[in-house]
Amino acid sequence: MARDGPSPAVLDVRADDLVLPFSVEGLDVRGRVARLGPAVDGILARHDYPASVAGLLAEAMTLTVLLGTSLKVAGRFILQTHSDGPVGFMVVDFAMPDRIRAYASFDAERVAGLGEDAGAASESLLGDGHLAMTVDQGGPSSRYQGVVPLDGRSLEDTAHLYFRQSEQIPTCVRLAAARAFKGGEQGLHWRAGGIVIQHLPEAGPARRRDLDPGDGSHDDSAPDEADEWTEARMLLETVEKHELIDPSIALGELLIRLYHERGVRVFEPIDVKEDCRCSRERIIAMLSQFSFDEQKDMEEDGKVVVTCEFCSTTYRIEPGELAGTDGTSAGYQ
Repeated sequence: MARDGPSPAVLDVRADDLVLPFSVEGLDVRGRVARLGPAVDGILARHDYPASVAGLLAEAMTLTVLLGTSLKVAGRFILQTHSDGPVGFMVVDFAMPDRIRAYASFDAERVAGLGEDAGAASESLLGDGHLAMTVDQGGPSSRYQGVVPLDGRSLEDTAHLYFRQSEQIPTCVRLAAARAFKGGEQGLHWRAGGIVIQHLPEAGPARRRDLDPGDGSHDDSAPDEADEWTEARMLLETVEKHELIDPSIALGELLIRLYHERGVRVFEPIDVKEDCRCSRERIIAMLSQFSFDEQKDMEEDGKVVVTCEFCSTTYRIEPGELAGTDGTSAGYQ
């Protein structure tokens, strides 16, 4: 529900794991600001990633919820990277409207060689490869994908390239992730935050819906900027990384700091929660697509053992749940 003026109750939102949509009508801008706490910390804690890898994946999760919550369709929004860098593969799976899971595959020796400071330079972790953003509404004819090269860019810069090439929507993204102490609890906990703005004037070129997927041209040149967009972008670039994750700064307060002179209009917050969709039934259905011999190769102590890469849950499946009496996979009977 839009509000004509910022509501104190909404603007003072200090909770984690949510996205707050907003618009700045004086600048023809709309956007979203996100802050993740327990959701991102829970996902990272299960895998015990090196700090640099965890920070990169936390930023990817933030970017995913910023973009995924903008879609007005049912289904999934998936962000993936494939590269020759120390983090060879990364995937964030957002089930709309509010569920997220994530996983990264990395070369431990190469990551260690970069040192812990590598988290401040995601381009050193990603290397050359590509980033894909996919909208999957559940059918073969309703799956759309946009792909852009990484080419040694940071995650923020790659997102900018995606929108410039595939969407032709002026877009600016800021992302941050770090470990911090949480009141009343021992140890450090991961937090992440981010903000995205887009220039979407009512007049001028036809407006395109958020994330209308598809590869665009590979022209890196940026069009001339409107004065309003230049102002909006320059104001956003003043945001410090720590402000995006500081629990003492309410998300609405951050928006007021940035755009109070132009009038910020906020919308109802969207909660985000960690949720892996794996289940015993899904695992059995997946395994049933393998041949009998392939299933045998997966056996440990007489059971087929599968561990979910997203949530690290291990499933031990009795062979009788998969194979028929003729020794063929149940999926092929």
